[in-house]
Amino acid sequence: MNVNSVKLNDQTIAIEENRVPPTEKPVVRSGKLRHLLNAFEARTWRNIVIGIPYIWMLLLFFLPFLYVFKISLAESIMARPPFSTLFTWVGDAQVSINLVFDNYLLLLQDALYTTAYLNSLKIAFVATLICLIIGYIMAYGIARAQPTMRNILLLLVILPFWTSFLLRVYAWMGLLANHGIINNLLLAIGLIDKPIQMMYTNFAMYVVFVYSFLPFMILPLYANLEKLDATLDEASADLGAKPVTTFLTITLPLSVPGIIAGCMLVFIPAVGEFVIPTLVGGPDSLMIGRMLFDEFFANRDWPVASAVAVVLLILLVFPFMLYKHFSAKQEERSP
Repeated sequence: MNVNSVKLNDQTIAIEENRVPPTEKPVVRSGKLRHLLNAFEARTWRNIVIGIPYIWMLLLFFLPFLYVFKISLAESIMARPPFSTLFTWVGDAQVSINLVFDNYLLLLQDALYTTAYLNSLKIAFVATLICLIIGYIMAYGIARAQPTMRNILLLLVILPFWTSFLLRVYAWMGLLANHGIINNLLLAIGLIDKPIQMMYTNFAMYVVFVYSFLPFMILPLYANLEKLDATLDEASADLGAKPVTTFLTITLPLSVPGIIAGCMLVFIPAVGEFVIPTLVGGPDSLMIGRMLFDEFFANRDWPVASAVAVVLLILLVFPFMLYKHFSAKQEERSP
């Protein structure tokens, strides 16, 4: 510290000067450094927020899938749990790996599993196609309705979700039974002389499939159709195009993303459905979901059941990859 004296107007004022020792350098944070620190903190929090869904998928999807895949490579034994271990310590820090691929070979050799897979794909495809035809008409009508009526129609679409899925299936069993409401009504008005066998047939299964999964088709289609510019239809009509031509050349191509999203939401869960074919399906409605349930709980053959589940998951990955590929193509074409 150095003290200097300055004489001003006959008065002496002492001025103290604080000087930094030559060996110490002052720490100065420039605005650029502060900006970098703030950007680093923002990036860190952003990465944490973005990583939460990945952590969720890791815990609830990837790790359970690895566990099921591990069981599919084991051997069925009479124990608890009913499968052998894959890794065994044999001493001297050595590990014996016992992988069994017979479970996957069984799926290829046994025609029952192949039939179940093909039936599942066929039934899911037909149900998805019916849902698309009915759902598109309903979604188009809802999107073109007045705002007040639109809300009421959307409420009616989601209203079945307020009750249990199993209760809805049992309700259809009461409707389609030989002495159910539909047969009794047809007998009362004289259209039939004896009850029609509707339960435990493919017809009943498709009816319940469409009823159960139709909202999953309507909602994404409505979300897509509601965003379309209505002036495009008006411009097409002003140019002399017929309503059918306008629909085929403007509305339908623009609604393709909603169609694909709805088909994905219906087809994927329909392939592995277990409750509907079990309760209302007939003898020809063998699906892989029923096979999976029987292997797990009736036969207690967990390795084979796990192999069935792994193959089913691989089959369902392909439509998802096609959807991602189509979405990427759409983004490239969009301006």
